Amino acid sequence: MARAWAELMRRLGYQRYAAQGGDMGALITPELGRVAPEAVIGLHVNAATLGFQPLGPVTEDVLAELTDQERQYLAAIGMFAAEGSGYMAIQSTRPQTLAYGLTDSPVGQLAWIIEKFKEWSTPSAELPDDAVDRDTLLTNVMLYWLTATAGSAARVYYEGRMYAQSGWFPLTRSEVPTAVANFAGDMAIRHWAEEANTIVRWSEFDRGGHFAALEAPDLLARDIREFFRSLR
Repeated sequence: MARAWAELMRRLGYQRYAAQGGDMGALITPELGRVAPEAVIGLHVNAATLGFQPLGPVTEDVLAELTDQERQYLAAIGMFAAEGSGYMAIQSTRPQTLAYGLTDSPVGQLAWIIEKFKEWSTPSAELPDDAVDRDTLLTNVMLYWLTATAGSAARVYYEGRMYAQSGWFPLTRSEVPTAVANFAGDMAIRHWAEEANTIVRWSEFDRGGHFAALEAPDLLARDIREFFRSLR
């Protein structure tokens, strides 16, 4: 995907540009800096995981170096792995089987997506539509159901798993200036982020959540603008 973006920008005539991504985009955007470092002037990510969190067990020595907040992030990562990653296991192993049910049932598609808004939106939101208005949530779900794209959306997890098993890890280090925005519920940890990325800005927000562009667009847009303005 990163190579496709780099080729697209080349064909459009852009020789230098910046990039931003969240969630899946936070996987692709740093990789764009690795495949086209001569073109990318800076990277901004939110809801960052791979390359920004530990990939395995954490030693006691490293644990002792973390802040209290970072230890809370680490505990949340463990809780997610134990109880919150079932969707990932299914989509990365049996995406086509899942797709039939989600494509056949609008209620099934609704439940599959809205459960994530409930789990991943700002912790202060009691219900999903307390974080993102109901019309936006329904529009989001309809984009998947009316276009019958549950399968292709799930398949990216399967392809990612196959790619990872082919030997993509470990990540090579990126020297492109990188900014991280951690919203409430996000779990990027600077200790690991700095191992594979050149971190020059780190922002923590107590408002917003995993879906920051929908939950707190003002905070996200301001952080992006301030960072990229500093690279001019």
